[in-house]
Amino acid sequence: MHPSGLVAIIDELEERGLVKRQDSLDDRRTYELHLTEKGQEALQDIGRVGQEHNEALCAALSPKEREQLTEFLRRIAQEQDLTPGVHPGFSLLGRRRKPKS
Repeated sequence: MHPSGLVAIIDELEERGLVKRQDSLDDRRTYELHLTEKGQEALQDIGRVGQEHNEALCAALSPKEREQLTEFLRRIAQEQDLTPGVHPGFSLLGRRRKPKS
C-alpha cells in the first residue's frame, strides 16, 4: 500500500475513535498506533460477525467435513504460495507471482 493511502485510512480510523497515534518512544520521527477501547470493541464485533458468517457458510457440513475442507484449502493455499493470515490480494501487491517450474 502506498504510504499516503495508509495515512488516509489511519486518519479515518482516528476520526472514528478506533485508534490513536502516540509518539514513538524509540524513534521521534514515527508514531505508534494503539487501539482505543472503542477500537477493541469493534475488533471483537468483527471477529464475532466473521465467526457467525463462517458458521452459517459451513452449516451444511459435519465437523469431519469441515476439517476436510480446512485441509483442502490449506493445501491449495500452500501450493499457491499464499501467506497464512494475509489476504491474497494484499500479498500480491507490489510483486508478480512467478510461475511454478
